[in-house]
Amino acid sequence: MIRLATALLLVGGLAGICLAQTPARTANAPAPDKASSYYNFAMGRLYMELAGAEGGRNDYVAKAIQHYQEALKLDPASGVILEDLTDLYIQTGRLRDAVSEGEELLAKNPDNLGARRMLGRIYTRMIGDAQQGRINQDMLRRAIEQYQKITEKDPKDAESWLTLGRLYRVSNNSVESEKAYNNALKADPDSEDALTGLAMLYADLGDTQRAIDKLKAVTDKNPSENTLIALATAYEQIRDYKSAAQVLRRALENSDSARLRKALAQDLYFSGQNDEALKLYQQLAGENARDGELHLRLAEIYRSKRDYTKAHEELNRAKTLQPDNIEVLYAEVDLLQAEGKTDQAITSLKNLVQQTSRRNYSAAEARSHAALLEKLGILYRDAGQYPQAVETFRQIGSLVVEDAARAAVQIIDTYRAAKDFDNATKEADAAVKKYPSERLVVLAHASLLAEKGKTDEAVSEVRGLLKGERDRETLLAVAQIYEKAKRYADEAKTLDEAEKLAATDQDKETISFLRGAMYERQKKYEPSETEFRKVLALNPENSGAMNYLGYMLANRGLKLDEAARLIEKALEIEPGNGAYLDSLGWAYYQQGRLTEAEPPLLQAIEKIGDDPTVHDHLADLYLKMGKTKEAIAQWQMAIKRYQSGAPSDIDPEDMAKITRKLETARVRLARESNPR
Repeated sequence: MIRLATALLLVGGLAGICLAQTPARTANAPAPDKASSYYNFAMGRLYMELAGAEGGRNDYVAKAIQHYQEALKLDPASGVILEDLTDLYIQTGRLRDAVSEGEELLAKNPDNLGARRMLGRIYTRMIGDAQQGRINQDMLRRAIEQYQKITEKDPKDAESWLTLGRLYRVSNNSVESEKAYNNALKADPDSEDALTGLAMLYADLGDTQRAIDKLKAVTDKNPSENTLIALATAYEQIRDYKSAAQVLRRALENSDSARLRKALAQDLYFSGQNDEALKLYQQLAGENARDGELHLRLAEIYRSKRDYTKAHEELNRAKTLQPDNIEVLYAEVDLLQAEGKTDQAITSLKNLVQQTSRRNYSAAEARSHAALLEKLGILYRDAGQYPQAVETFRQIGSLVVEDAARAAVQIIDTYRAAKDFDNATKEADAAVKKYPSERLVVLAHASLLAEKGKTDEAVSEVRGLLKGERDRETLLAVAQIYEKAKRYADEAKTLDEAEKLAATDQDKETISFLRGAMYERQKKYEPSETEFRKVLALNPENSGAMNYLGYMLANRGLKLDEAARLIEKALEIEPGNGAYLDSLGWAYYQQGRLTEAEPPLLQAIEKIGDDPTVHDHLADLYLKMGKTKEAIAQWQMAIKRYQSGAPSDIDPEDMAKITRKLETARVRLARESNPR
């Protein structure tokens, strides 16, 4: 009763104010009774509060509605009363009553914008859940109609423009949605919601860069945790994890959220900032030792740092906490592979495939099992077990139809790795006929054409993929076809095209790497060295650039100490890489460290014995060491590897050099065998 008395006193005060502010009546239109209206409004709000305090008592709700309706009769144009009444209808689930109320008001006055806002809110509420795909199209249409009429009558209503933009986005009308958001910005240039809405719209359309531009505009003016997270997510979508990490650091300036710190740790790891990522993951694991995912990430970081002992320790902790987590078991396979224990990795993965094998799979289970089969097939191929690899890849297409095209490409690549070009061609021809619009299939087919010397045909196929999406990657594929054909002028022009589409440092890094390789093929060593040093300036951990630059220097007998250091560091990053081992052996040979050169060259032959260059290097070493017979055997093997390779891989000049070396060695051996 005390609360009721206080409310009545408040109403009395409001009535006095309203009466004082009531304008004079016109001759034909009676003035609204604002004093009585505000009394009923206050009583409606009072009963609304009482209903809330009493768990939604129906009698209080009914009295609240009765008073709000009476208030509206006395002042039909009051937006505040309509807003409160709409809130009450929504809170109590009486949406149909709200629709009836709004339609009745509009029947009396079609220009009543308050009634239209009421209906717009209710219809929007009745649309359903867009994320779950449950959309009531009729309610969506009605909501849009109401907000269209509101914004026609009141173009400065930023909030209504904003809602209209959201509704158009739900209806997949991106053109009108963009217009609505821009009109909201005209009405309120500082609207964070409008800028964020535009950013999300551009993200939906795949225009991530425009989304980033809008979100940066928001976060530069008034950064909030939500907009910073949205900006970081946009950067992650274009794989610019370094920028994503910088944005998340800003978000953490006013928050100590474990969720944000975990996201930051992941972006640090993905951007190669392993030391910072390690510290953050260690901190998070210290706070929550039961989170198996944290130990999994720690294991991955230790693996990347080649600290395999600690990687196994963290992985064992993750397995203890999440023994059935496939990602953890999969990481164990990656760890064994990184250690060069390919046979153990295959055994472990085969066991995992058997454990997860089912007679019937859900869609998610099928995708997961297909991923395991693909990894197993790749391990088989890396180990030279080509029939097993092909058999494994063939299982994928019957398991997940959407993955059949990718599995076909893996089979093509397996036959190519086995130097079985006839079967590779058969598979590629069948795949491109079956999946003519699949990007990976077209690229694989074109690559085989290029290897057969059908360069223009291959380029035509790949350029057919230029449709605005992934054009940079497509142009890089074209450039590599030209490189294979030694058409360096065409390659240079194509790389220039691709560079115009380079959006990130990673994109620029790739283009500089390809340019460096192109110049090296042309024996333009100075510009080649410049390009590889650009790569290392952008990414000091690019092991491929380290190896390429180191090998190029060593091959020319220049800066041999730096060359050896570069290749050694590349091997620290990728231990067991056959190409890097060959480079290291050759650098040691050039330094005159003959005894040290042999082990890495022998290891390289174990890894990439199909490469004639490795046999040539080992033959040079053996000849220098006085092992003429062994040198002859290696040069013979080099020629054999050339002859069994793809036509495009045969370099007549290199073959001629090896042939001359072989003949010279044979003469030398004859002299050694028959001294005078």
